[in-house]
Amino acid sequence: MTENRYPAFGILLVDDEPAWLRSLSLTLESSAGITNTNLCQDSREVMGLLDGGGIGLVLLDLTMPHLSGEEILKEINERHPEVAVIVISGLNQVETAVHCMKLGAFDYFVKTDEEDRLIGGVLRAVRMLELQRENREMSSRLVSGGLRHPEAFAGIVTGDRSMLALFAYIEAVATSPQPLLITGESGVGKELLAKAAHTLSGCKGQLVAVNVAGLDDTVFADTLFGHVRGAFTGAETVRRGMVEEAANGTLFLDEIGDLGIPSQVKLLRLLQEGEYFPLGSDQPRRLRARIIVATHQNLSAKEGTGTFRRDLYYRLRTHQVQVPPLRERKGDIPLLLDHFLTEAARTLGKKKPTPPPGLAQLLSTYGFPGNVRELKAMIFDAVSVHRDRMLSMEGFVRAIGTAEEPVSTPPPTLNPFAGFERLPTFTDAAEFLVEEALNRAGGNQTLAARLLGISQPALSKRLKMMRK
Repeated sequence: MTENRYPAFGILLVDDEPAWLRSLSLTLESSAGITNTNLCQDSREVMGLLDGGGIGLVLLDLTMPHLSGEEILKEINERHPEVAVIVISGLNQVETAVHCMKLGAFDYFVKTDEEDRLIGGVLRAVRMLELQRENREMSSRLVSGGLRHPEAFAGIVTGDRSMLALFAYIEAVATSPQPLLITGESGVGKELLAKAAHTLSGCKGQLVAVNVAGLDDTVFADTLFGHVRGAFTGAETVRRGMVEEAANGTLFLDEIGDLGIPSQVKLLRLLQEGEYFPLGSDQPRRLRARIIVATHQNLSAKEGTGTFRRDLYYRLRTHQVQVPPLRERKGDIPLLLDHFLTEAARTLGKKKPTPPPGLAQLLSTYGFPGNVRELKAMIFDAVSVHRDRMLSMEGFVRAIGTAEEPVSTPPPTLNPFAGFERLPTFTDAAEFLVEEALNRAGGNQTLAARLLGISQPALSKRLKMMRK
């Protein structure tokens, strides 16, 4: 998304009346925020302009000297079928409209039509072209299987295939003006993905992040839209809202699932109309920022219960990514362990400690309800009290043992044998338990003993008994 240019592709306005061209251009800008327009008064120049590339949509008059709109429409359909054409004619004739549609026109409008109808038609064409480009981009990513700009994701440590596929999707939709919804549990790195999407968007403005959790309706409106002097008691100066701060950049709204219904209505209007009113002002201002939202909540479930507006939900989920929790990508734990050991040592001014054998395996047995954020905090805590060359395992064992399990985890008092038709013998149950501990520990007997709460010699003795 380049500064002050929307959409990403050019829109060519063709008419032999210069006054009409200027009027249409101003209308598109004021009513739809469309600024990437090119004006053409001579129909003979149209094909040359299209051959130069960069044009995605043509708004074409029918009755012109030199080459008629019908002749141009036929040629566009033959030489540039990827370009959409909307015919805007002074003739209100059904036969002419039908004929133009058969020749490949996307839509047909009469110059005397209401302005809203014409703007709506142009926006539909723009959205269709944007979707086509995004689909081609996604197909290209799937075929190539790689990222064009992996440096945008340098701050996210992963080797997981699902995460790399997520990166490819974000790269494909990064330049889209439509909202991006990032969902996932707390601590998975949703803001890092928002930063990557902003970097890839090409936006010249800044990324402005706002955590909307806990904002009531008035504070939300003032935070996002700002206010004019005298808007309310105490408003002695003008305040720029976050939407204006993010102009030509990205506005990132975190914890969007916590918004109340009145604030949801305001956000929906901002997305639908592309405009907003600062508090106390009757002059609308245009939205000139890409919107990215994130939440740890299930918006589909909230929509089903009526606590999140359906129209807003469907508007937000145009582009959507679900970030997997750390427990579903445990192959990343060794990578994250090394990364955070390095970061913690640098931050705390210490030499990077050597992790004890089996630490990564121990961490992989834990569910990490706090995800990557919890792992980072655990590692920083261990490094802060570290004294010897090798990092102590005890702090991690203690943290895992005292950490709260996810709400969805069955309570620890639940009897695992409840419901068994035939109970295993003590010997069988002990052997099954030992086998499971060894599987989880990757064959590491010391770690397996820790998981079972017994000493390593006691486990060795048990294994010898099992092998007899």
